[in-house]
Order: sequence, then C-alpha cells, then structure tokens
Amino acid sequence: MQIPIKITDKDGLEEWVMLELQGDLQSRTQSEMQNKFIGDLHFTKEGIPILIIGHHILYGKLQDLDKCYAVMRKTRVDNKKNMNVEVDGLENLPEDIPREKPCVEYTIRAIVKKKLLFKTRPKPIIASMQNTK
Repeated sequence: MQIPIKITDKDGLEEWVMLELQGDLQSRTQSEMQNKFIGDLHFTKEGIPILIIGHHILYGKLQDLDKCYAVMRKTRVDNKKNMNVEVDGLENLPEDIPREKPCVEYTIRAIVKKKLLFKTRPKPIIASMQNTK
C-alpha cells in the first residue's frame, strides 16, 4: 500500500521549534492544558530564551535535535468524488461516504530541527519596592 506524502509550500517548509520543559505544568482549575495559553516567550539580547509562566520565570537554551521531526496533517482522499476530508475519526463522516478503511495522504506542514530546553527550576518574579521617602 502506498501512502502519498505531499509538501504544500513551494518556497520551503516552515521550521518549528519544540518546547521542552522538565517537570509538570498544572492549571489552577485542574483542567486540561490542551489549547490553553501557557506563558510568554522572550529572548534576551544575547539570544537566551526566557519563558514567563504566571509569576515564574524560566531560563533556557536553544539546542539542535538529534533527529528532525516532520509535522504532518493526515487527510482522507475520496477518489470517487475527488475531495479531501480531514481524518479525525470515522464516526464524523457524512452518511453517504462508506465507512470502510479510507485512502489517506499526509501533507508535511513543517519541520522541527531545534528545541528550546528549560531544565532549571522556575524562579519567582518579585517586584522590587523603592523607598518613597
């Protein structure tokens, strides 16, 4: 069985960076972290990455990955009707499309070659108080 893999951007792929944190992230409400705002990412003049999460600051470094990753989108291809349907689950397909094993293709969206590694403990951000005398 052949699975076609396409590259959509003719000018070259986007390059994404992986974010690696040591430890766990927990929300105050104990809810899922998926699709939630985590914090702000900044870089110093020297190029050191800084991640601010709430009232904590983390310092990191940019590293090359041992192996690159491809970010791909899986798409169902209906050869009879010449249409593409994103595959998340067969239960969401319209009734007129048969629920047999679909033909799929993968589109490469981006390449991940580097990661931002934050492995030190977060430091609390404390505002300095000035004397008003």
